[in-house]
Amino acid sequence: MLVGISMAILWWLAQALVPAALGRAIDALAGSRTGDLVEWSAAILGLGAIQAVTGVLRHRFAVLTWLGAAYRTVQVTARQATRLGATLPKRLSTGEVVSVGNSDIAHIGNAMDILLRGTGALVAIGTVTVILLTTSPPLGLIVLIGVPLMAAAVGPLLRPLHKRQHAQRDLQGDLATRASDIVGGLRVLRGIGGEALFSARYREESQGVRRAGVRVASVESALEGAQILLPGVLIAAVTWLGAQFALDGRISPGQLVAFYAYAAFLIAPLRTVTEAADKLTKGHVAARRVCRILSLEPEIRDGTGTLPAEAVSDVLLDGESGVAVRPGRLTALVAAVPEEAAAITDRLGRYTPGEVTLGGVSLAELPVGEVRRHILVADNAARLFTGRLRDELDVRGTATDDDVRLALHAACADDIVEALPDGLDARVAEAGREFSGGQQQRLRLARALTADPDVLVLVEPTSAVDAHTEARIADRLGKARAGRTTLVCTTSPLVLDRADLVVFVEDGKVRAEGSHRELLDAEPGYSAVVTRGEG
Repeated sequence: MLVGISMAILWWLAQALVPAALGRAIDALAGSRTGDLVEWSAAILGLGAIQAVTGVLRHRFAVLTWLGAAYRTVQVTARQATRLGATLPKRLSTGEVVSVGNSDIAHIGNAMDILLRGTGALVAIGTVTVILLTTSPPLGLIVLIGVPLMAAAVGPLLRPLHKRQHAQRDLQGDLATRASDIVGGLRVLRGIGGEALFSARYREESQGVRRAGVRVASVESALEGAQILLPGVLIAAVTWLGAQFALDGRISPGQLVAFYAYAAFLIAPLRTVTEAADKLTKGHVAARRVCRILSLEPEIRDGTGTLPAEAVSDVLLDGESGVAVRPGRLTALVAAVPEEAAAITDRLGRYTPGEVTLGGVSLAELPVGEVRRHILVADNAARLFTGRLRDELDVRGTATDDDVRLALHAACADDIVEALPDGLDARVAEAGREFSGGQQQRLRLARALTADPDVLVLVEPTSAVDAHTEARIADRLGKARAGRTTLVCTTSPLVLDRADLVVFVEDGKVRAEGSHRELLDAEPGYSAVVTRGEG
């Protein structure tokens, strides 16, 4: 940045001194002073060479600064998103985060870029003012007074521009979120005939963004007009007064040419200063949004404790609800309200604060990374990413081909891989969109089983598959996790009937424990949830 500003200052100064050298050369020519003419012509040539060199370097540093500002913003935002983890979607919409890469980085980069030229332009305006004051105080005073007046005239346009740009940025984020939701749920929308309704909603919000853009453009057009009109008025005043002074003999012909050249030259730095005000305003709006993301703190913070090796094979207990996940057993969790089960699994996986212990050690005392290594929560919000299918299933890169195939078999996903031309080497598209909802669910289950964590928490792992497939998964899941600690949140009788222990939660507390059939006979609330009120 500092080197680029230095190059920009030299570039502008080389241009600012050309009219003075040109005026001296004209006076030398008028006075038939050949030696002076050659010297000033050489000075003009030298100033041109300095412009060429510093102009190239300034532009290179400007591009470097733009790229550095833009892509460092992407890097720190991505790191923050990773750091926030499950906190991010609770605090910000998808569109608001995506807009950082779509538009904010350009405005931030432009703001850094214009600082180079803008700083040099201010120095050039100051230099020209000094030259004019030294040559002709009245003309110098016109420039000295006129430039601040121009800045003051542009100032009232910046506040409404800032406000309208902020409003447009909010609407763009909302629209991006709407588009993401529509694309993500397109299959469902087609299935229920909701395309027309959501298309109308998107069109309405899109028109809102368009109207906001027009409001921004109306202020920007006034700003663009001011960039032409105000310097033009100043140039006209300087040129007219300089011509009067030349006619009166108060300045030489060369000085008149120099004054006219300065008046014309001032258009560029004055326009740059106005452009800087516009781009810095947009950059400020974008930077505020980025800083909002960067200022968020994760709900869960790292602890400093350690987990004893023997604690890994002990009971995982949620103190708030009383749910105890016994080691080496397949435990099923049934909640009267689905949100209660989700809250419990979030606490067990330490995605939200809670009084949870593993082998008597509080998870709050442990680093988040260590909790993740031992406890894996797999729900239906998990995504499949672009890449080779095998890499998608073995995210840790430690499983053998046999491990992956055993996990696929347990999740009844063998047929999905067999149907792919390249098998496990097939490429997965964005969000696994080439797979149906049931296929995606089975692949997510296979991925969780391949990871083979010490404690696996599955949230409704069979909700999108047919009854026959669900029965096979229920049979194979217990065998695949034999000797390992597993908790399945489900209301499926097929899965519940094969669990070692079923825990029934009502009003956020454990109401009963036992086998599926025992609870059907002894607990009316459990029976109502599992049979959905039938019988």
